[in-house]
Amino acid sequence: MSDLSQDPKGFIARFRALPTDSIPKTVFVAVTLCLFCSMIVSIAAVSLRPVQNANKLLDKQKNILQVAGLYEDGMNIAQAFSAFEPRVVELATGTYTDQFDAATFDDIAAASDPALSVPLTDDPAGIGRQSKYATVYLLNDASGALDKVILPIYGYGLWSTLYGFIALEENGNDVYGLQFYEHAETPGLGGEVDNPRWKSQWKGKMLRDPSGDLKITVAKGGAPTGQEAYHVDALAGATLTSRGVDNLVRFWMGAQGFEPYITNLQNGAL
Repeated sequence: MSDLSQDPKGFIARFRALPTDSIPKTVFVAVTLCLFCSMIVSIAAVSLRPVQNANKLLDKQKNILQVAGLYEDGMNIAQAFSAFEPRVVELATGTYTDQFDAATFDDIAAASDPALSVPLTDDPAGIGRQSKYATVYLLNDASGALDKVILPIYGYGLWSTLYGFIALEENGNDVYGLQFYEHAETPGLGGEVDNPRWKSQWKGKMLRDPSGDLKITVAKGGAPTGQEAYHVDALAGATLTSRGVDNLVRFWMGAQGFEPYITNLQNGAL
């Protein structure tokens, strides 16, 4: 084989002389096209990231407004959301911390940071690691008294991690609403967590009985006698998703989640 560097025609000239449908030219065109398309996609992703982040924030705010019963079609979401006061809570102590900016603190990202999270051994929600901190959203009434508190919750269902919020009344025990804003459960089955009729079951339920025991449950069939106030019917045909919702709600409302915070809230210690 001759040395291309010594070829008087040169490599480029020889390449150009090849037939259009030759393997080298076909590979060259394919690689060039791939590189060009990759560059366009990368530029688009970088340039659109601020817009994507802004839309993601608006969607989160919309879901908080919805679970609090304040959302209306066509409303200015950012303006309506300004009624909420975000606060970062240290879960272990149930107290507020000023270590982070509540407006920008990312609970989910913090769960992946070894400095801000802990691994879980008792992990019914299936989340692996848990952030030491979480952002809660306080809604006051016209007199300035606490009306509702919105708490972030998440955990594994059948196919995906479900991310959502639970809204509690000012007493920290009565549920006003529950809503998931991101999941990949099966449409028509586990995906029915988005069904307004199923979500409406949560309103008025209670987390704990008068003795303080956590009783809220998602289960098949009717509630046992005397337990109606703590029972939510499971989704039809979606046993594992329902079990996942039960596990994640009980986890976040329990001692590893917001129980210390809720107790402080009820005792007026915040």
